[in-house]
Amino acid sequence: MTRMQNETRISDFETGELDLEERQALRRVAGLSTELQDVTEVEYRQLRLERVVLVGVWTTGTAVDADNSLLELKLLAETAGSEVLEGLIQRRQKPDSATYIGSGKALELRDVVEATGADTVICDGELTPAQLRELEEIVKVKVIDRTALILDIFAQHAKSREGKAQVELAQLQYLLPRLRGWGGNLSRQVGGRAAGGVGIGGRGPGETKIELDRRRIRERMAKLRRQIAGMSVARDTMRAHRQGREVPAVAIAGYTNAGKSSLLNRITGAGVLVEDALFATLDPTVRKSRTPEGRLFTIADTVGFVRHLPTQLVEAFRSTLEEVADADLILHVVDGSHPDPEGQLVAVREVFSEIDGALDVPEIVVINKADAADQDVIDRLQRRERNSIVVSARTGAGIEELMAVIERELPRLDLEVTLLVPYDRGDLISRAHKEGEVLSVDHTEDGTVLHARVLPSLYHELEKVAKPVERV
Repeated sequence: MTRMQNETRISDFETGELDLEERQALRRVAGLSTELQDVTEVEYRQLRLERVVLVGVWTTGTAVDADNSLLELKLLAETAGSEVLEGLIQRRQKPDSATYIGSGKALELRDVVEATGADTVICDGELTPAQLRELEEIVKVKVIDRTALILDIFAQHAKSREGKAQVELAQLQYLLPRLRGWGGNLSRQVGGRAAGGVGIGGRGPGETKIELDRRRIRERMAKLRRQIAGMSVARDTMRAHRQGREVPAVAIAGYTNAGKSSLLNRITGAGVLVEDALFATLDPTVRKSRTPEGRLFTIADTVGFVRHLPTQLVEAFRSTLEEVADADLILHVVDGSHPDPEGQLVAVREVFSEIDGALDVPEIVVINKADAADQDVIDRLQRRERNSIVVSARTGAGIEELMAVIERELPRLDLEVTLLVPYDRGDLISRAHKEGEVLSVDHTEDGTVLHARVLPSLYHELEKVAKPVERV
């Protein structure tokens, strides 16, 4: 392949297609499993999703809300690489404390699993270790909950060193209370009278393997926390550098698959991965851009949120989510074509409430995917959210209006000056073009008359060498 062909190929991938191609190069293939019929025959099993049955408990809200929740679980399961065979919803006042859906329904679920040939059951909620164990003993296949499913997706999509460490920490936090042995070889052993008179030979080490694994997990978690703390120092340094330059910061936040990365690409040409899947991008991307009047600002894409986002992930990604709290403006992106956009807004703001200072940052609701949304839904959202704007990141509709809103909402840190700058300080004129907003430039015999809006740091530099000029 010639050099020109290479350059052409690279230029064709401008919106993360290289990352997308790499992700799709290795996919899970359904139907190629050797799952044991009885899950109690194995000790520790890695999460593997192939043919699944979904089950949810409807406790509050309407039937439409319950259907939407299970539909989202279906999208999560498909994103993880599984094939969804059946979905069941049970109406209860609260989940059953023993089996999540009740013993009778658990037997019905077993019949559905046998009829469909499923190898996994995914529950639309976070189950306790006892619920997981009891339900598995009844249905005789692997049972996982919503939290484990989301953690699996994060593990597949994490790319950066920090992202992988954050996901591993969240997985270990989830696994620790659920670690257990299977089969009689790990049953608790004691000696003497407690062993029922077994006496010599009845004494044993007990559940040593589990205790050793728990200790290893705790040690690994401590190491990961130290690593993440060290990596967050670099993030804090970069953030402090941006703040030191007094450049306003904008954060893009919102529900997963609402189009945040597409919006970032549209505004800045960042070229990050775009995929019609939940949690397609996890690593934050910070780029710089300019308003229509030329003001410089930074814009950061953050990890997507979802209903009942696992607390382990919120804790592990706290250093990343601080980009939201440290911003001067939040672009809260919502999918206008989603069946329940209001629910998306509520879910994201619940996560905001767990981040110190995030609720105090000014917010613009960006109703995205206008090209695919129903106009009645858009009108309803605009009535609900007064400070909102409708855009389509795919077609570019509404982007100019959005940039004008960003211009209006960003805090004005700059100062308007008219100064005579000596010709030997052309570096200050260049900085004014890069960091500020130049309104006019007039070249005279004595120097350059600069009329611009500049940041305080540049103003102090100009004040040392330039002379004030009165505007006529």
